[in-house]
Amino acid sequence: MMQGEPEGVLKTGTSTVGITFNGGAVVGADHRATMGHFVANKSVQKLFRIGDNLGLTTAGLVGHAQSLSRTLAAEVALYELRRGQQMTVKGAATLTANILSGRPHWVQLLIVGVDADGPSVYSIDSAGGSIPDVYCATGSGSPYMYGVLEDGFREGMSRNEAVLLAARALSASGQRDAASGNGMDLAVITRKDGFQLVPQAEISALLASHK
Repeated sequence: MMQGEPEGVLKTGTSTVGITFNGGAVVGADHRATMGHFVANKSVQKLFRIGDNLGLTTAGLVGHAQSLSRTLAAEVALYELRRGQQMTVKGAATLTANILSGRPHWVQLLIVGVDADGPSVYSIDSAGGSIPDVYCATGSGSPYMYGVLEDGFREGMSRNEAVLLAARALSASGQRDAASGNGMDLAVITRKDGFQLVPQAEISALLASHK
């Protein structure tokens, strides 16, 4: 993510990932924020819970990302209060796309979650384009992440397989992309347990077991 950058060219120095598995989805992001070639912060939050069944990752300008996360969390909560049911992943993606198409932000987002139709991942660009997929990576680290994802992803993965794949992808980007790194946050989203952060000890153990 970028801090204090002048608006003019969209920069998405970061690494975020969303992966579907059998019964749920994994979503994650690294911790680094940059100002040009300078590491401005090593513990930036780029993964947000916006509903019990929904996660958001952000790449781009920190201020825009934080503002959007607050807006989306409030809109999802209001929807659930009025309707008495959870917003679908497609609905959250459409809401996000509509917000961005009305007033473009310098961000690239992932909306990841689970609903009655199963798990899904939506990539949303700064102008409101919305694309569904079974897995996706965003930010400057995405080329390194896709090498891992395309080699390791398969339909019907288990929860632990998907968490390991996401951790490996983020670890690869942290080693090769100067704008990504300083650790990661991962969350698992299922219909039964909702949005659950993966303990850092589990992430470390999974990565160590794969070496």
